[in-house]
Amino acid sequence: MYQNQLKHKLHQGEVVLGLFTNCAYPAFIEICGHAGLDFVVIDLEHGSLNTLIAEDLCRAADCVELAPIIRVSQNNPAQIQKALDVGSAGVQVPQIETKADAEAVVKGAKFSPLGARGLSLYTRAGVYTAAGTQRIEQLNETSLVVVQVEGKQGIDNLAEIASVPHIDVIFLGPYDLSQSLGIAGQVRDPRVVELMRTGVETIRQAGKAAGTFADTPEIAQQWIATGVQFVALGVDVGVFLRACQALVKAVRSQ
Repeated sequence: MYQNQLKHKLHQGEVVLGLFTNCAYPAFIEICGHAGLDFVVIDLEHGSLNTLIAEDLCRAADCVELAPIIRVSQNNPAQIQKALDVGSAGVQVPQIETKADAEAVVKGAKFSPLGARGLSLYTRAGVYTAAGTQRIEQLNETSLVVVQVEGKQGIDNLAEIASVPHIDVIFLGPYDLSQSLGIAGQVRDPRVVELMRTGVETIRQAGKAAGTFADTPEIAQQWIATGVQFVALGVDVGVFLRACQALVKAVRSQ
């Protein structure tokens, strides 16, 4: 039976590292795998990527044993279904604020009896019917469900959100959280950090994996030390920008 290695690592308590991607070029995905990352989040919320491009990026990820997660733009069953139908390892859904929001994600991500995801095996996820109807149970078992809690209301309801079955990762978004507190972009402000620290504790107590975004290796290590397992180390375009800036600075400073 197919095993989602990313989900397996998380259930084993391992820390997994990834990158958000806004680039459509499949080679960038392959490079992420060769670099030793565990996952990429293909971003359909921000940027210009679409589902057709995301499907090819998933193929590239599979070539290098990298888990492709697709972030949709909203908690919408049609978007969730398409994100999973293209053969991703899982779906990531933003702006979850209540238990009902979280339950809606699971309903859209899982087939009956766990949810109400529309059923077609004539898809990449369904191996174009080659795997037969047993694929339905496999997909219910292996698909990774990530929900983003990124506002004060979501933090206030975090214990209830974390109680929802079949959610694997609760991803705390520091930037939107800072915005909801009226201090947009100040992700290292003590108020943001403290809310996230208590949030990680709540998530872990519920038996879920905690995730977040880290701008620097130092911040990533700090969150890992608090119990975060699922760490996005930046965005591909930002990583490329900083690498180019470092090259230019190194040459011009001589």
